[in-house]
Amino acid sequence: MNMRMLLRMAMMARRRPSAARIKLVLGVLALSAVLIAIEQMFGWPEALTFDKMPRR
Repeated sequence: MNMRMLLRMAMMARRRPSAARIKLVLGVLALSAVLIAIEQMFGWPEALTFDKMPRR
């Protein structure tokens, strides 16, 4: 861990994030978990997969 991350964690320990920010982060994590679960259940759509471009 570098010094910048340690300083950032120290600042977060001194000044706690607001309740709105915590709700936002938890909402993003929940949305990500739902999207991952949907992908695991149904797989990745073939239409969204990149085709490899032929090299010249």
